[in-house]
Amino acid sequence: MPSSLILALALSLALHASLLLPQAFKHGTPPPPPALQARLRMPVEQPEASAEPLLKDTMASAEEAVKAPPPKVLVRRSQPEARATARRDVQAAQRKLSEHLYYPPDAVARGIEGEVRLILTVSESGRIRDVHVGVSSGHAILDHAAVRAAWAMGRVDWAHSGELILPVIFRLE
Repeated sequence: MPSSLILALALSLALHASLLLPQAFKHGTPPPPPALQARLRMPVEQPEASAEPLLKDTMASAEEAVKAPPPKVLVRRSQPEARATARRDVQAAQRKLSEHLYYPPDAVARGIEGEVRLILTVSESGRIRDVHVGVSSGHAILDHAAVRAAWAMGRVDWAHSGELILPVIFRLE
């Protein structure tokens, strides 16, 4: 092998090593990605509607305006008893769900955390008719574990509503 070829090969290796090795030592381990958080907010309550119509007939005479009955206004009142019952149903469902819920080993190994919102459809007899993910955790493995645990509950005899929104939280400690 000619000496000029060996010299060129050695120079090429030295040049590549001087360019690539400092970059390899700089990076080491990549920084952890920032944690993403999503929060659900309760909807803002609508102010009570006024008895005055939105559009006024400016062409009508004053007598016709007096004779016309005021429009009926439907006002929804909050029902504290219904909210308290729904809150008790969710808490009872979470206690029963915790008996059947497991943290998937693959998710533990990869350090995956998240929160799943399940929507349970309950029959009048208390049987769970349908379970689907309302809000995903972003990880299919956690979503499937939550759905399997909800089906394993079987019955929710205390539930008084047709649908139940059930938050399922997966956290590593």
